[in-house]
Amino acid sequence: MLKKNLGEAFSPLYFLAALGAGGLTVSFFMYPMFMVPHPDTPMITFNHLWPILTGDNLWLAGLIALNLLAVAFFAVLHFRLLAWNLREFMLFRRTPAFDKLRQSNGKISLMAVPLTLAMTINVCFVLGALFVPNLWSVVEYLFPVAILGFLAVGIYALKILTAYFARVLTEGGMDFASNNSLSPMIAIFALAMIAVGFAGPGAMSEVRVMNAIGISLSLFFLSAAVLLAVIKLVMGFKAMMEHGISEAASPSLWIMIPILTLMGITWIRLVHGLHFGFNAEMTSSSFFVITVSILGAQILFGLIGWMVMRRLGYFRDYVHGDKGNAGSFSLICPGVAFFVFGIFFLTFGLVQTGLLQVLSPVYLLILAPFVYVQLKTISTLFVLQKRILTA
Repeated sequence: MLKKNLGEAFSPLYFLAALGAGGLTVSFFMYPMFMVPHPDTPMITFNHLWPILTGDNLWLAGLIALNLLAVAFFAVLHFRLLAWNLREFMLFRRTPAFDKLRQSNGKISLMAVPLTLAMTINVCFVLGALFVPNLWSVVEYLFPVAILGFLAVGIYALKILTAYFARVLTEGGMDFASNNSLSPMIAIFALAMIAVGFAGPGAMSEVRVMNAIGISLSLFFLSAAVLLAVIKLVMGFKAMMEHGISEAASPSLWIMIPILTLMGITWIRLVHGLHFGFNAEMTSSSFFVITVSILGAQILFGLIGWMVMRRLGYFRDYVHGDKGNAGSFSLICPGVAFFVFGIFFLTFGLVQTGLLQVLSPVYLLILAPFVYVQLKTISTLFVLQKRILTA
């Protein structure tokens, strides 16, 4: 049973638990999406999976069934944790601690709310694609709904972000000694999540107007994310190198992993959208370059973060010890994102360039470390949920 009525002890960073469960839902969607043929639609659908589930290949049908069960399990967990967070957040808003948070640099943590809500829209699309028969026949009616949903979340995120910058830039007082981490980059994480959401209709809609709207809104949030990422990275590393990183916020070194994943997927979707909607040139070599570059940067941030957290004893004290807090759930998203972009790297960087075939021995060998990270992430989520959220 989850804890209740946290009151002033609640933190918006608890939304990261729901975010992580939603990300794991999407991660299991990656298997059929990129390993099961679906030549007539850009996304895998129930109509592609049903013949396999009812076919003669029992081994393959069993794997698909297990995958769908995993998707359903983590989707239910996502909505359960989302409902819990929304309830606790409403109670938290009535406390003096919320007013104090809004007037502090910690207000940026509120960006975890639109970040998680954007993930919820993605989870709904995954569930619709995998479990609703003939969904693609009405998908053009769903794209405007999705765009309106992401637009509402985007406006909410911009409201939080602009109010935060307005206060900091007019009043000053930013204490870099106490902001010695990359935690404020949760704002960039949220903007990138919204950008990749808009890029979905931009890439898949066959209605040119809808295609253009999705691409335009995606470019707006992607541009904002890239600009702020450069600023926050420079400021964050300057503060960390001067004062050392905050022990509790050391997982923020991994936040660039999901940000890079979302930016990479957004770019890939935008290229597809511009190709089909505006006849722009699309080459497999460009996909190879971008996926290899992003994966390399993710590995670099992953190694730096792992070495720092290991040296600080973060895993011992905050994951397996008694110091765990809401911010500890930020460990989940990098693991999910690394796995998801690993699939994109295999698909767009290696398979579509003709270097590998899907499910070939070399393909499975390269896939193995990404699967290990996915399984380790699941284990960590369950440990953190038990230690931090369970009453």
